[in-house]
Amino acid sequence: MPSGAGTGTNPIHNKKPKKAPKGEEDEEDKAFHEKQAADKKAREEMAKKAGGKGPLGGGGIKKSGKK
Repeated sequence: MPSGAGTGTNPIHNKKPKKAPKGEEDEEDKAFHEKQAADKKAREEMAKKAGGKGPLGGGGIKKSGKK
């Protein structure tokens, strides 16, 4: 076995999978994308509300549970 075996790239194994055409989108996909966009907008608004506050309190001394 030659010392260089297994090194480098082999174009046969480095192929990327083909992408599906973007033009095909049915009603289910459209509804899914709309829901994703609405969820993202809601998360951004919640983050904006919580952004000005400090860390959540109640940390205190942690106990290991051993007695």
